[in-house]
Amino acid sequence: TINRPLQEVFAYLSDFQNGTKWQSGLVEVKGFSEGPMAVGYQFTGVRNFMGRRLEALVELTSFEQNKQFAYKSLSKSLPFNQTFLFETTAEGTRLTSMFEMETSGLLGLAKPLIASSLKRDMGADFDTLKIQLENRVPEAAAK
Repeated sequence: TINRPLQEVFAYLSDFQNGTKWQSGLVEVKGFSEGPMAVGYQFTGVRNFMGRRLEALVELTSFEQNKQFAYKSLSKSLPFNQTFLFETTAEGTRLTSMFEMETSGLLGLAKPLIASSLKRDMGADFDTLKIQLENRVPEAAAK
């Protein structure tokens, strides 16, 4: 739960350029599709994961303003899906994220190590996100 209004949390997370500010392994987001955010929108994410630099073309698979969005990797070397759900609560916004990653071949052999690393990294990243959003001055108030 993030002590900020849902619209603010959704706007921050759906601006994928902000990902490098709160995700420790994400080093660059580039190659955005032209036009408004909608299903089919694409971008490239570059991250460091378990000592490797990985680049993945990512496509938005679902998008409902202030409710949810989901994307998947189109890169065969790093197949994943991630969904973000947003709900208003008395305290602010409940953010739920689901992450699925296919592991086969060499990745399949390292599945327990990958799962442990992802759980640890994502937990820390969501803690960072919560702190950043709760401590930032909204842009409208800063003017």
